Amino acid sequence: MGASKKPARGSVFFREVVGATAVDPHLEACLQCGTCGGSCPSGNDMEHTPRTLFAMIAAGMRETVLRSNTPWYCVSCYYCMERCPQEVHITDVMYTLKRLAIKEGFSRQSSAAQAPAFSETFMEHVERYGRSFELGLITRYFLRHRPLDTVKIAPIGAGMLRRKRFDLTPRKIRQIEQLQAILARADELERNAYRV
Repeated sequence: MGASKKPARGSVFFREVVGATAVDPHLEACLQCGTCGGSCPSGNDMEHTPRTLFAMIAAGMRETVLRSNTPWYCVSCYYCMERCPQEVHITDVMYTLKRLAIKEGFSRQSSAAQAPAFSETFMEHVERYGRSFELGLITRYFLRHRPLDTVKIAPIGAGMLRRKRFDLTPRKIRQIEQLQAILARADELERNAYRV
């Protein structure tokens, strides 16, 4: 039996992902140990574990990676990064893959095709109020993107209201202007990163 060949880290797609990630993700250091996938609370819903996705990136499997639902199920808890023995910036890579998938139109071909729309609706609420407003988030998302399914979720919403699990009206955080300035600056930095 011959020695197993380590995946080439020089694929064009690998370099693109590393270059488009805000910080050096140390992706080349991935040992394929599986700690990330084993730590992930959303791992069971993902088509590919993060380590599989990283191997596919190294192999240059661009379309398969950008169509994968894996980045969309990442809940940004950073637990994978905390446990990674190589300090790979897994969550940052997931954000990069989401941006690339949206930019190139692959996000709509994912089994999590509604995730970008949900993410956009969530961010609109964070930008406006500084926090999530669950009732508004779900209502707006379903009315905008899945209007026929709104009736199906109404009983769940009614039950949550009875139990006072969410507010009827949104509440802004104090000093919302500071958060909005930070978000505007982050947006500017991201736009500038793509110009390089």
